[in-house]
Amino acid sequence: MKQSKTALLIIDVINKMDFDGGENLLDHALPMADRLQAFKKRVKEAGFPVIYVNDNFGLWQDNAEEIIEECKQGRGKPVIEKMQPDEDDFFVIKPKHSGFFGTQLDILLHQMGVEQLIITGLTGDMCVLFTANGAYMREYDLFIPEDCVASEQEEDNKNALEIMKRSLFADMTQSDELDLDAMK
Repeated sequence: MKQSKTALLIIDVINKMDFDGGENLLDHALPMADRLQAFKKRVKEAGFPVIYVNDNFGLWQDNAEEIIEECKQGRGKPVIEKMQPDEDDFFVIKPKHSGFFGTQLDILLHQMGVEQLIITGLTGDMCVLFTANGAYMREYDLFIPEDCVASEQEEDNKNALEIMKRSLFADMTQSDELDLDAMK
């Protein structure tokens, strides 16, 4: 397994969005997905691993491909099509809000030698926030490009980003301004 000081986490972009508020989330997720798609390309060119961390949506016996196909049946399909994982990306399935709770994420990151995380995805006020909190408690340095995080409501997203900046000491630099060379 390739060693890397930095990894990109993409939280819950494989998402049906078939819940109350899903239409609002889709409205905010689509422009975010365009930015995240471009940023993911830059991250991969820099040689950092990309790790999708995703809800299982009750599909306890399924794998990543089956979860992706199931989620494409929902209104989140346009986001999924933009953010489809590449073959060399990792895919961690989570049972709850935090990417660290009940998953092998921390073990994977340690095996890769990761010390700092770039956390992106959906939703800023839930799963991104809880994953960032879990990362902070495990002493990872955090980068959360605010333009690559979306929530159902803009105000909720803004509040969550402010909490991550203030309480988790996350660097909130925009994705197109983040100096990836300095993160190697």
